[in-house]
Amino acid sequence: MRLADFILDNIEPILQAWEDFAKTITPASIGMDSVALRDHAEQMLRTIAADLRTSQTRNEAIAKSHGEAPPVDAETAAETHAVIRQSSGFTVEQMVSEYRALRTSVLMLWMPHTQLDHKQVMDDLIRFNEAVDQALAESVVSYSGAVDASRNIFLGILGHDLRSPLGAILLSSEVLLRAGDLPAKATKITSRIYTSVKRANKIVGDLLDFTRTQLGSGIPVQRFKGDLVAACEGMVEEARAYHPESKIVFKTSGALEALFDPARMEQVFANLIGNAVQHGAEGSPVTVSLSVEKDRAVIAINNQGKPIEKEAIANIFNPMVRNLCSSEMQYGSTAGLGLGLHIASAIVSAHQGTIEVHSEAQVGTTFTVRIPLNPA
Repeated sequence: MRLADFILDNIEPILQAWEDFAKTITPASIGMDSVALRDHAEQMLRTIAADLRTSQTRNEAIAKSHGEAPPVDAETAAETHAVIRQSSGFTVEQMVSEYRALRTSVLMLWMPHTQLDHKQVMDDLIRFNEAVDQALAESVVSYSGAVDASRNIFLGILGHDLRSPLGAILLSSEVLLRAGDLPAKATKITSRIYTSVKRANKIVGDLLDFTRTQLGSGIPVQRFKGDLVAACEGMVEEARAYHPESKIVFKTSGALEALFDPARMEQVFANLIGNAVQHGAEGSPVTVSLSVEKDRAVIAINNQGKPIEKEAIANIFNPMVRNLCSSEMQYGSTAGLGLGLHIASAIVSAHQGTIEVHSEAQVGTTFTVRIPLNPA
C-alpha cells in the first residue's frame, strides 16, 4: 500500500498516537482534551497525503528540498497549529518534538504493511519527509512570528504604562526645583531625581519607538514647514549644555526651509550628536554640518577616534545584532538600550530619506542624513 493511501486509511490510529504523545508534553498539556491535543493534526495529515499523491518533477523536488515549496495564499494548518501551541504554553522545542513523533509513528505503522518494491518505498519516504519538513518549517516560522508579536505588544504596554508614573515624578521634581526654597542638599538630590527620571523617560520613549518599528507600523511623522537649521542648532546647544567638556562645532550657510517633523528630526539630531560625543576621541571636536544637495538637505555629524569595524557597519542600525556582536557593552547611568541609531534610521526612512555611515582612521566617523526638502 502506498504511504498516502495508508495515511488516509489509518488516520485514526495515527491521530491517537499524536494525541498520546502530546499528552506527555507537560505542563502545557495538562487539562487539554482530545480535540485540543490533536488540534490541526488531521488537516496536516490530509495535506501531507495530498502532497504525496501529487506528481512532482525533478526540478520541483530539488526546489522543495531547498525549502522553496510553492507559496500558499491561505494560512496553512501547520501555521495555525503553531500559533495555538504557542498560546497554549508549548515551547518551540516541544512543538518540534510533535513532528518528530508523528514521523516516527507513521513510518512504524506503515512499514509492516508495505509490500512495495524498493524504489516505491524510497520514493514515498523521500516525499513523506519533504512534506513533514515543509509543515515543520511553516510551524516554526509561524511560532516565531507569534512570539515576536507577543513580545512587542508586551513592550508597548510596558512602555505606555511606565510613562504615567515617570511623568508624575518628573513634574514633581520640576516643581520643587522651580520653588527655589529648598536647602542646598535637597536641591542637589531633587536635581538628580529630575535628571534620572528625564533619562528614564527617554529610554521609555526609545522603547516605544522601537516597538512601533517591530510591529511594522513604522514611526509616525507629521510634517510642517519650518527651519531645519534652527531645529538642528537647538539640539547642538542642548548637547553642548549636556556635555560641557566636549567641543561641538556647528557649520551651516543660513536658514533652510523644509517640510519635516520638528520633534522627530530633533530626535535624529540628538541621537547622532550624542552618539558622536560618546564614541569620539577625548579632546577632539564633534562637527555638525548642514547643507543642501540638489533638492535634499544633508546633515553630517563627524567625530574623530577609533573607526568602526567594517563588519560592524553592516549591522550598525540593528540594535539586536550590534549588541550581540559588540565586545564593548556599556553599563551605568550613561548606558542605554542602544536603540538610538535604529530609531534615527527609522525616522529618516519615514521622511523618505537615507542615512549612511563612513568610518576611517584618517577622517573619523561620519553619519550622513539626506532628506528631501519637499517630499511628495
